[in-house]
Amino acid sequence: QVQLVESGGGSVQAGGSLRLSCAASGRTFSSYAMGWFRQAPGKEREFVAAITGGNTYYTDSVKGRFTISRDNSENTLYLEMNSLKPEDTAVYYCAANYAGAALSTTASLNAYWGRGTQVTVSS
Repeated sequence: QVQLVESGGGSVQAGGSLRLSCAASGRTFSSYAMGWFRQAPGKEREFVAAITGGNTYYTDSVKGRFTISRDNSENTLYLEMNSLKPEDTAVYYCAANYAGAALSTTASLNAYWGRGTQVTVSS
């Protein structure tokens, strides 16, 4: 069982930056593929970024602006968000899948979720 707790959300103006953190429980944090999703009002939860081993993956709309990273010694996942745009406004969720399994870009296929943190970008 993995428990995930996000933090770092807030309100910023367009062009600003935020860093999200996701603290994970469990002794085998490094064995889990992890990532970030987001959900805007009235929209489905969508994939943002994932990290598996040394590999990172991003949805096209955030490439070059967002960076995902993890600190296995601290059991923490990060999402550095720069050049934020109003369309980035959403609740951001940390996700993990079963140990040894890849993180799916389909939200419903992932096993573990945090409660989310709100990111609001004003123009």
